[in-house]
Amino acid sequence: MTEEKKNMQQEIASLVEKWKDKEGNLIMILHELQNYFGYVPRAAALELSRALQTPLARIYEVITFYNFFKLEPPGKHIISLCLGTACYLKGAPVLLNEIKTLLNIEEGQTTKDGLFQLDVVRCLGCCGLAPVIKIDEKVYGKVQKNQVMGILSEYSEHQKEG
Repeated sequence: MTEEKKNMQQEIASLVEKWKDKEGNLIMILHELQNYFGYVPRAAALELSRALQTPLARIYEVITFYNFFKLEPPGKHIISLCLGTACYLKGAPVLLNEIKTLLNIEEGQTTKDGLFQLDVVRCLGCCGLAPVIKIDEKVYGKVQKNQVMGILSEYSEHQKEG
């Protein structure tokens, strides 16, 4: 058994122990796994199934029902595009289409190289700067379609340097 698998088993065993007698324990354990890994790896779901003596189908039923849970590793840079009312009215759908075209991904997907993940959000709390794109923790306001490639290239260039 690899060290990584052994660590995962220990982590899951401790989570199961922590939540064993609590209502809704499966969701709480999945939240903790998601926070730890950034997603719920298949190996973790299998181990959780064994540890809880719960069918794997039940675990995947919960994972796929709630939008919060991810089955794929997150991208290195998370793009959050606001589609709240102000952003929507000021052109966010055009920005969304531009990002999808440039990166060749859909909402919720990660680029093949793992560099970007595209998430659509309902509000970033920057309505006065609409339309808004947030990449990681940096907010870009009043974004126009012709600026999108330049913004994304900032992160691609950093990747090449590092």
